[in-house]
Amino acid sequence: MPPSAALARDTPFIWEGRDRKGNRVRGRSLANNEKDVRAELRRQNIVPIKVRKQRALFSSGGKITPGDIAIFSRQLATMLTAGIPLVQAFEIVGVGHEKPAMQKLILDIKLSIEGGSSLHESLAKHPLYFDDLYINLVEAGEQAGALESLLDKVATYKEKTEALKKKIKKALFYPAAVLAVAVIVTLILLIFVIPQFEALFKGFGADLPAFTRLVISLSQFVQDKGWLLGLIVGIGAATFIWFKKRSRPLRQFLDRMSLKLPVVGPILVKAAIARYARTLATMFSAGVPLVEAMESVAGATGNIVYETAVLRMRDEVATGQRLQRAMENTGLFPNMVVQMIAVGEESGSLDEMAGKVADFYELEVDTAVDGLASLLEPLIMAILGILVGGLVIAMYLPIFKLGAVI
Repeated sequence: MPPSAALARDTPFIWEGRDRKGNRVRGRSLANNEKDVRAELRRQNIVPIKVRKQRALFSSGGKITPGDIAIFSRQLATMLTAGIPLVQAFEIVGVGHEKPAMQKLILDIKLSIEGGSSLHESLAKHPLYFDDLYINLVEAGEQAGALESLLDKVATYKEKTEALKKKIKKALFYPAAVLAVAVIVTLILLIFVIPQFEALFKGFGADLPAFTRLVISLSQFVQDKGWLLGLIVGIGAATFIWFKKRSRPLRQFLDRMSLKLPVVGPILVKAAIARYARTLATMFSAGVPLVEAMESVAGATGNIVYETAVLRMRDEVATGQRLQRAMENTGLFPNMVVQMIAVGEESGSLDEMAGKVADFYELEVDTAVDGLASLLEPLIMAILGILVGGLVIAMYLPIFKLGAVI
């Protein structure tokens, strides 16, 4: 097919028609032109009533998130388990999806399968949404003739990893949001409220307390040079993000430091171990060889420190070392985890024991996140009190001093 024709097949069409029973049906399809859509509908015993191009405004809308991929995986696994053919399952899931960008992705994969590609080859054409681990598991399912079972494992894996990510974000969001509000309130006081007090204090004709003078000077600086400070902070943040994306040593340093943070650090360690164990259990149960699986396991840990350690473990396992010994050598895994993996190796149930480790640490993360808010509340209140309360006290000190003189 010429490139222009392949590109044209990406055109989305919205259609309405009637099925064999006379029921009104509607859907969305990708095709070369309207004629092809009508022909395809007639092949499906649907009498087309209306066919029109989907507006570009809606066809490209919506950002595809990992959560969307997890839901799609579960829907596809459920339909295949119910005996629905693969292409028809993609048609049902794609047309029924409420997010246009996800519709287009699913129907693109459907077209690729209809063109003769296998499922894992079709998914590999979209690396932004389907990583190597996902594709390897699907390929293993296709080769073993157990695609429904493997897709169910993939769906479970995606659901659990996404749930874990949400717990980590929840742990970090609350204190960050409260501190952001505190900074905004402080800036409002410095820019709008304190200048009013400053004008009032000028009529006193007396020296102001040192703390009050300091706050007034800070207010004047924010009013006069605040834009410069904001520009410096913005450039600094942009530069930091740019280097963080491109510098592996910087990310490795930050990940190592994050694991040592009080309160949050232990949660990140538990999350990394949970992801390691969950991915290992999923890959091994799918029949992927251990050494080959370790590559995907490393990337799934979410932390470069653990990723580097797992890659070292892969090299040791490839030379004949037991996984238990390789884990011990890293010094990053608690003894309980190492011993459970050792039992799994000896009993031939590595996937089952790794799954139990994942369940345990996912529960640990859940419990730690639930307790984090109550643990941080006193600290956050203290910071709010220092920032906001300090400014208020600074403004009322001269009034108290004046009252004492009178």
